[in-house]
Amino acid sequence: MAIVGPESSYAERAQRADAADVLASFREEFLRPTRGGVPCAYFAGNSLGLMPRKARAAVEDVLTEWGDLAVEGHMHARQPWYRYHEDLAPLLAELVGAASDEVVAMNSLTVNLHLMLVSFYRPSGRRRKILLLPEEFPSDRYAAESHVRWHGLERSECIVELDHSPLEPISPATIIETIEALGEELALVHMSAVHYLTGQFLDIPTITAAAHRVGALAGWDLAHAIGNVPLHLHDWDVDYAVWCSYKYLNSGPGGVGGAFVHRRHAQNPATLRLAGWWGNDPATRFSMPQWFEPVPSADSWQLSNAPVLALAVHRVALEQFHRATMERLRQKSVLLTGFLEELLTELGRAYPELGITIVTPRSPEERGAQLSVRCAALSHAMYEHLLTRGVIVDFRKPDVIRIAPAPLYTSFMDVVRLGRAIEEFALRHLTDHDDGRVPTR
Repeated sequence: MAIVGPESSYAERAQRADAADVLASFREEFLRPTRGGVPCAYFAGNSLGLMPRKARAAVEDVLTEWGDLAVEGHMHARQPWYRYHEDLAPLLAELVGAASDEVVAMNSLTVNLHLMLVSFYRPSGRRRKILLLPEEFPSDRYAAESHVRWHGLERSECIVELDHSPLEPISPATIIETIEALGEELALVHMSAVHYLTGQFLDIPTITAAAHRVGALAGWDLAHAIGNVPLHLHDWDVDYAVWCSYKYLNSGPGGVGGAFVHRRHAQNPATLRLAGWWGNDPATRFSMPQWFEPVPSADSWQLSNAPVLALAVHRVALEQFHRATMERLRQKSVLLTGFLEELLTELGRAYPELGITIVTPRSPEERGAQLSVRCAALSHAMYEHLLTRGVIVDFRKPDVIRIAPAPLYTSFMDVVRLGRAIEEFALRHLTDHDDGRVPTR
């Protein structure tokens, strides 16, 4: 009998779990791609989240007001455009564990990262090094290197990447040892909270505290963390963070990013920031002051007025998270990802020729809704097979399949469907054609 067949224990358990899922109704709030008229099982929300059904109407509402009100929409739209981004701050604050005046929805992730590095990478004397993860996402490395050059410094002297295999979990102790070894030469620790390739969730408070002990600052890329794992940036004493909204936050391709700046920096007028007229105090903004008068909040990093059409989708998505709550999402995510891990482990034992290796840490505290899997030399063939079966995952070179069961719209039966497709691949593509044998089960 197939391990993941219709009558298997996995299917029975998945059906029970779905019946008990208090978040099950959210599945119907999203559109999903189809294959042959059948909705796909979607595990690529760590790359691009699904489209909320209400997104189209939200954009059309803004378009209608634009047509009806034109410039008057800034003050007289149902949700006035002048302060549109401000209304989203409480929803973002919930997700990252911050006060509303510490967050702002603006720009894209890398633009925000550059703005943060202007403020928080201030090399002086021997203190000029930036510590990055090994094989960090390219934009983070590019941004760090460009700011080193901007200050007239050399990459080889200022950029430090952890000496660690990029496809193995990194212990906090390893990072802390490096921080302490750099000591007074370290200006900034900048890392992804959840590594895009391995899915590891780093220990933000411990690493941040270690950076502060040696006199450095700590900033975080939350691209794969926001809407995925619990965050408490203010209490963790993080200096800054940046994120995008098109992954777990389901706010559309190229959706508006965001930033967090701790109050101690945002309310300090001495904190250097690039100035734009929308970063002025709203009370004086339209009086066109001669000098920049930053509002004492994260809003002062916003250079220009908000892209309301994109923010309309973002509002819909953030309101879904508000209704679902991160507490319930995290509870389901731990169960869902654990179920996926169990199934992949069983398939790996039954079909050793697949060479299934889970790269992501096994502890729920060290991961979010992503398991990164390697299948020896078969990873890309497996990926292509899954797509033909309406199971959408993500492939990263050289041989990593990233599987992200996002709890807002992924069911336990979706995981079973993924397992069936993997087992089908094993039975069809790993048959010994000489004697008709199939892999050991």
